[in-house]
Amino acid sequence: QLQLVQSGGGLVQPGGSLRLSCKASGFFLSYYSIGWFRQAPGKEREAVSCISSTAGNTTNYADSVKGRFTMSRDDAKNSVYLQVNSLKSEDTAEYYCARQPYSLCGAGWSTPMNYDYWGRGTQVTVSS
Repeated sequence: QLQLVQSGGGLVQPGGSLRLSCKASGFFLSYYSIGWFRQAPGKEREAVSCISSTAGNTTNYADSVKGRFTMSRDDAKNSVYLQVNSLKSEDTAEYYCARQPYSLCGAGWSTPMNYDYWGRGTQVTVSS
C-alpha cells in the first residue's frame, strides 16, 4: 500500500523553526518528485516547494517561502523534509506532502491535481 506518513508539525513562536518529515512506504521516493503544500482555514491549497527525484536534483520554492524554507531528501530513509525557518503568522496552515508521478517537478509542480498520493497533513501554528 502506497502511503506518505507525515510528522513534525506543532506550535511555534514567530521567528521560530520546525522540521516537517514525510516518509514514504510502498514505493521508492527517490524516483519521484515530491511536493509540499499548505492550506490555511478558508483558503485554497497553496504550493510551497517541490524536490525532483534524486537524479533530477532540483528544488522549487514559492516566492513566499524562498530563503526561509528548505526542502531535502534522505533516500536511505525514504523520506523528504521541509525545514521551515523564520516562521511568520501567515505560515500557519495544515502542511501536506504529496507525490507527483514524474521524476522532475516541472512547470506544473504547483498544481495539486498533478499529484497522485498525499499525506494526511500536519498542523503548523505560528503564534506568540
